[in-house]
Amino acid sequence: MRHPSIASSFRRSVALAAALAFSVWCSGATPTPAAGDTTAPTLKSAIQHVIVIYQENWSFDGLYGSFPGANGLGNASAAAPQIDKLTGNPIASLPQPLNGAGPDPDFPAGLPVAPYDAMKYILPTQLTGDLVHRFYQEQAQIDGGKMDKFVTWSDNPGLVLSHFDATTLPEGILAKQYVLADNYFHSAYGSSFLNHQWLICVCTPTFPNAPASVVATLAPNGQLALDASGKIVHDGFVTPDGYAVNTAFTVNAPHPANAVPANLVPNQTNPTIGDRLTAAGVSWKWYSGGWNNAIAGNPDPLFQFHHQPFAYFTNYADGTAAKAAHLQDETNFLADLKAGALPAVSFVKPLGNDNEHPGYSALAAGQQHVADLISAIQNSPEWATTVVIITYDENGGRWDHVAPPGPFDRWGPGTRVPAIIVSPWAKRGFIDHTQYETASILAFIEARWNLQPLNMRDAKANPLTNAFTFGP
Repeated sequence: MRHPSIASSFRRSVALAAALAFSVWCSGATPTPAAGDTTAPTLKSAIQHVIVIYQENWSFDGLYGSFPGANGLGNASAAAPQIDKLTGNPIASLPQPLNGAGPDPDFPAGLPVAPYDAMKYILPTQLTGDLVHRFYQEQAQIDGGKMDKFVTWSDNPGLVLSHFDATTLPEGILAKQYVLADNYFHSAYGSSFLNHQWLICVCTPTFPNAPASVVATLAPNGQLALDASGKIVHDGFVTPDGYAVNTAFTVNAPHPANAVPANLVPNQTNPTIGDRLTAAGVSWKWYSGGWNNAIAGNPDPLFQFHHQPFAYFTNYADGTAAKAAHLQDETNFLADLKAGALPAVSFVKPLGNDNEHPGYSALAAGQQHVADLISAIQNSPEWATTVVIITYDENGGRWDHVAPPGPFDRWGPGTRVPAIIVSPWAKRGFIDHTQYETASILAFIEARWNLQPLNMRDAKANPLTNAFTFGP
């Protein structure tokens, strides 16, 4: 139902965000060469800082399906055919969405099987339910590119086809001013855990000899085994051949106090982008909201332990100097920015209440947090030589009408997600239709600092350069 007082407050916050963004827009003109300098800017000469802000769990259509000029819901069929996983028959209508307490009274039951506007029922300032977003489930939902099993393979099928129009939200305003990529896919199927790993190493963690209780049971077709009623026989976070693909915790700190020791993922040894940067003498940090409290043993209730990918690696294990030097609290990001001590590469991972994750974070709060970070960057001396990439780890179980390319390998890519590129060197008001994936971020960093790719996925990924005004 509509809530007038919330709606009024929300409209005021959007207006304030728009005014702030417009003032930054006016002051953020593309840098121009000094008088007499005829040298054309390049990636290496123009960019000294790359900042990646990694948000949570939205498909592209889920937020920007109504964005003017983008490949959005206007290009989707009027109805989104969805079929039952057992019978193959079309699904007739959507059940009532769920929230943490059961059916969500703000949403009706029996909606048509088609994309629908969630803002008819709730506001972006309110919480919605969550949806399953796991490795095998997403592959089944994509169904070889038909995108027709999102409803039947979801634990919250009534919410799968819902969307918000984020065009006028704080990040949407930035997207209109700078670059919105509408052909960008998360690199690995499924979970936040796995896509954080792929952001830093384009790799899937190994867990040899994992306890049988955490290993998924598969059918002969490689999908999760189902019983006669369609219920999953047993889903685990480890594949039968020993890869950790769903939410799992590291043997290092921080991890939940009640974690079962035998289920903790052992230290990983694959090379990461941090290793490449360090070897090249390039400064970098992973800044995480709530990190200091989590390391001190007093984690915020919304601190997500599995969103800290470097902590899973031997090179950043407990007691290493590298861990203290490179894994820090998000408050340090703002302090470093203010002090002119920002590293060349920064990864910013907001705390749960600011990361836009459905179920525990309101969309509007996370969008405003990102806008506040952008404002701080734009008002710093580093802005003139900075690229900010705002994107999402994965689709959060929400449907999108564009089938992902590939598959490139057994890991992905998964569903389309939003990506916004903000920089004084970014094209203005540009929708970039170039095919990208999460590994494109690594490809961009590698291109800027002449780093060796980590493997074939980042070696082949398009490095985002079509979003900029400078040459390669």
